[in-house]
Amino acid sequence: MATPTTPDRLTDLPPLQFDNRFRRELPADPMSVNHPRQVMNAAYSDTLPSPVPAPKTLSVSTEMMARLGLSDVDPKSDGFAALFTGNQLAPGSEPYAMNYGGHQFGQWAGQLGDGRAINLGEVLTPTGEHLALQLKGAGTTPYSRGADGRAVLRSSLREYVCSEAMHHLGVPTTRALSLVVTGEPVLRDVLYDGNAAHEPGSVVCRVSASFLRFGSFQLPASRQDHDTLRQLVNHTIKHHYPNCLADGRASEDADNAAIGQFFQAVCERTAELVVHWQRVGFVHGVLNTDNMSILGETIDYGPYGWLEDFDPDWTPNTTDAQFRRYRFGQQPAVVLWNLGQLANCLHTLTDEVEPLQAGIDHFRAQFEARWRAMMCNKLGLSAWQDSDAELTDDLQTLLAAVETDMTVFYRALAKLKREDDPDAAFNTLHPAWYRPETLTDDYRAQLVAWLAAYRARTDADPLSATERQQKMNTTNPLYVPRNYLAQLAIDAAEQGDTGPLERWIDALKSPYSEQPGRDDLAEKRPDWARTRVGCSMLSCSS
Repeated sequence: MATPTTPDRLTDLPPLQFDNRFRRELPADPMSVNHPRQVMNAAYSDTLPSPVPAPKTLSVSTEMMARLGLSDVDPKSDGFAALFTGNQLAPGSEPYAMNYGGHQFGQWAGQLGDGRAINLGEVLTPTGEHLALQLKGAGTTPYSRGADGRAVLRSSLREYVCSEAMHHLGVPTTRALSLVVTGEPVLRDVLYDGNAAHEPGSVVCRVSASFLRFGSFQLPASRQDHDTLRQLVNHTIKHHYPNCLADGRASEDADNAAIGQFFQAVCERTAELVVHWQRVGFVHGVLNTDNMSILGETIDYGPYGWLEDFDPDWTPNTTDAQFRRYRFGQQPAVVLWNLGQLANCLHTLTDEVEPLQAGIDHFRAQFEARWRAMMCNKLGLSAWQDSDAELTDDLQTLLAAVETDMTVFYRALAKLKREDDPDAAFNTLHPAWYRPETLTDDYRAQLVAWLAAYRARTDADPLSATERQQKMNTTNPLYVPRNYLAQLAIDAAEQGDTGPLERWIDALKSPYSEQPGRDDLAEKRPDWARTRVGCSMLSCSS
């Protein structure tokens, strides 16, 4: 098998300055062979990407290019495509795959690891940030478990788009630098129904300060490998949660107090994250503990979906269709359960339960406070009042009672005027309903009653009508990565046309602002997409 090359000089390769702290500070797999196996007492394994035949860049994030100091680089150059598929390695790059475990659908799965993701290393940016570059779809690793280590265009494009869209929506997330096709077909069975077919292969370059997950800590804890676990905790606190170290405390070995503060900080970031998910209607689809970032970022965009008609029981993942563990309305509870698993493994380093329980309690309090503030913002209210619980509960009941597009509804709600009679209000809200003919007289009466209660509440609120609308329209997006738009972009890209992809990405950079000529990108799901694969539900196949 061919291996990547390291050029004597960069020529047209991007100039990057590597400072690989993760490798330098954490234990490595002593074996260098690349075949599936259990990797013990190690945080990572040295792993080279597997070269691909014909890499070609489809799209790049100009924002991430600038952040990494690549503004003067031609992203369409051969060198760029070679580097960000792993065909060539820049000087200083030391590729590795990370070792971690996790609970999958509530069951302990043991060792998992990066089965098709390979870290190129950590880049020191012009502003002094350390950012890890990770290629997803770059080939087999010791954690591939017999799979091919590749990714297909449809999944890579979805991750690339959603990573950047979430950032502009204000949701903590890993970022994406590039989307590159490989020129190599990849065999996948989309619905696991025996109908496998070849699809275009691709690699997406993901970017984050760290790709550590809850499962990174769970695996050594499950093996009673306290040395590796402690090193991981020390590394994470030192570089990502330094405020957890009190003045004068040795930074190289976190004590019980630091571990407790670290866990509480993770709980707070994670509470903020899941409230954002509920705000914009994002459904992760696979909230296993190995898909939970220790930084409180959205990570691993697999069979995610966008809540279109408001259904708290909806999940985009076909694998989750029976029990719906990861459905939209269940996400806060699942995240809390995952935090409990992280607390269990951290408890193996300390004999104090109270700080960890305090972290769990902190999550509950933070989630509740942030959720209330978020709902006030969605409804254009200045501050939460106890009576608002009934108002928001009744609204969510109404949204779920008929097929109502959540995104369209909240934008339409901001357009209502105080003087609107019920007929005018219904006309304004009409675009949000998928099947307006199903609105019964009883439903209409309930909605009129709710609108009256909402009007009374806003009349008593100090915000003016203009201030309320502005608050709502900076909280409730107009453009989101709708499932059917992703599929349209995939269909075109597979035919070599990236026009729809680039137009869509550009719109998603300003998701709260009206953009002339792009009304089609803000419309609710068309009826043809109701049950189409890729537009309604997806599998983990990618």
